Amino acid sequence: MTINTITPDTARLRLAQYLSPAFPTGGFAWSQGLEWAINQGAATRKTLPQWLADWLEHGGGWTDAVLATLSLRPDANHVGLDDLARAACMTSERLTETVEQGTAFAANVTAITGEPHAAATLPVAFGRACAGFPLPVPEMIAVYLQAQASALISAAVRFMPLGPVEGQTMLAELQPAMLATASRAASARETDLTSATWGADIAAMSHETMIVRIFRS
Repeated sequence: MTINTITPDTARLRLAQYLSPAFPTGGFAWSQGLEWAINQGAATRKTLPQWLADWLEHGGGWTDAVLATLSLRPDANHVGLDDLARAACMTSERLTETVEQGTAFAANVTAITGEPHAAATLPVAFGRACAGFPLPVPEMIAVYLQAQASALISAAVRFMPLGPVEGQTMLAELQPAMLATASRAASARETDLTSATWGADIAAMSHETMIVRIFRS
């Protein structure tokens, strides 16, 4: 969808709406393997900030930033990017997560705008919905990354001894890195879609076999 009449101020409000925890995509149910890592002691109150920093620079945060950026461009092939996003998922739970959230996101945007939005993975659905917003790409990507990081921190708050204020402090301390990653992703190409967070990938794979769990990934 291309939006031609929306103002920057309205676009910022719409961006905040789309990425709000209240926007019904089911994001609260997923942890991207973090639940298993916490259960095994691989992610603790002390090490969680580094886990998130690695996720942002080298893992799911970075790949989502690249995919969302590519999907924001006027000449984007959203069908092809959706295929690429699915292929980039390292585990079955990660694939289900991005597809289910993206499908819900697209359905919500369709209902709000009256414009048809086909189901897609989350970063592609997000980029496609915001492609006409008169806002700098790094700004939109940074807000997207903050929403995703906030969801991971929320999972940690619910599963480990971590207070909500401490979690928000972690989020605030991560913001300079979010801005840097968003700026770097703004000029990314498909060949920049790389990841190197093997510990997080192993955690996501191991989560699939947990007998007792509270998150879906």
